[in-house]
Amino acid sequence: MSIKTRLDYRKCRHVRLRKKVKGTNERPRMSVLVSNKNMYIQFIDDEKSVTIAYASSIGKSEGGCNVEQAKILGKRAAELAIEKGVKSVVVDRGGLKFHGRVKAIVDAASEAGLDAGPRGGGNNGKDDKEEK
Repeated sequence: MSIKTRLDYRKCRHVRLRKKVKGTNERPRMSVLVSNKNMYIQFIDDEKSVTIAYASSIGKSEGGCNVEQAKILGKRAAELAIEKGVKSVVVDRGGLKFHGRVKAIVDAASEAGLDAGPRGGGNNGKDDKEEK
């Protein structure tokens, strides 16, 4: 019997989440990674396996890796994505809880003009009921 770490459990959650969240050219996946030192955001088209835009906090923040810096990064990432023609995204929270820095990033991106859709799971914004 192996002992699982917190990182192992996060990876399992991320794999489970990735089964549900797929990015397209019209609605790419907004992948959020938050570590103890930095934060990273990528806008990914999974059909072509291409990163459309990215932003990170490496070397750009003097205030550390906190919620305020997450808001700044989320706004900057949204502006970069909008420049590339992205209007709507599906959020991939990377197996992390949707609170704190992850929530601040997504909320700031939404305020900057991106449609964030379902946050961290679900069916890519499609209703279960199909029109008949």
